[in-house]
Amino acid sequence: MDDTRAKELIMKKQTSGRISCYAAMEVAKEAGLTTRKVGELLNEMQIKICACQLGCFD
Repeated sequence: MDDTRAKELIMKKQTSGRISCYAAMEVAKEAGLTTRKVGELLNEMQIKICACQLGCFD
């Protein structure tokens, strides 16, 4: 899947510029991308991760 489609998935799952860690991992799985790549896309799109499953982000 290309970055454009992954960004569309991110936009559907984000709220007010934030996306949960779980939702970001779902995007990676659905898009067939690594979590690192999704993280790079989130940084590019200036979307923050919240509700981190590891407790790293609020």
